[in-house]
Amino acid sequence: MRLAKYLAHAGVASRRAAETMIAAGRVSVAGKIATDPATDVDDSSRVSVDGRPLRGAEPRISYALNKPLGVISTAHDTHGRPTVVELVPAQGLRLYPVGRLDVDSSGLILLMNDGELANRLTHPSFQVEKIYRARLGGGPVADDTLVLLRDGVELDDGPTAPARVRRVRGNLIEFSIREGRNRQVRRMCEAVRHPVLELRRTGFGPLRLDGLRDGEYRRLSSSEVERLRAL
Repeated sequence: MRLAKYLAHAGVASRRAAETMIAAGRVSVAGKIATDPATDVDDSSRVSVDGRPLRGAEPRISYALNKPLGVISTAHDTHGRPTVVELVPAQGLRLYPVGRLDVDSSGLILLMNDGELANRLTHPSFQVEKIYRARLGGGPVADDTLVLLRDGVELDDGPTAPARVRRVRGNLIEFSIREGRNRQVRRMCEAVRHPVLELRRTGFGPLRLDGLRDGEYRRLSSSEVERLRAL
């Protein structure tokens, strides 16, 4: 098995993140630093990450979390700020967030130790739908502005793809997008001169918040995980 895939199966990180770790010299095989993610390994290869030996694949576990404001969407934070991983019971496993939410955004985020699935859910080619609700400033949002947001707006990294956009009430707008650009909803709204005042993710693929309060979590059922795989 390729080294990057082995790390993903061991719950270390997604495959793409594992490749970054390998390039940084954090992974060793049989006591020697490995820099090629295609290195062939198995459970007898003595793979270590940051000097910690791996014991092969971990049992798979996945959570849905309603991330509160002020919490960082990473496994570790060098500034000591609270992270999403601290809000769920890891049971001794290495959990990491799937995708990100800004520190000033809230809502649904997934945490798991299944690197292969995490890669599928975040890779742009799979176009997994994410749903957001944004409260906008800048005065009343006109209907023709919603049309612009649906058709695509020009950002500094190119035009956005068509999206489903609807008014919930007043300036509370729901976005359904399949792109994974950094801070995309905020940037789209800034482009039409309606800055985001509040932003919450309410859906990720087939999953919804389902009444989870801020900071609450639930473990995904096997059927929900299979629905994610089917994407």
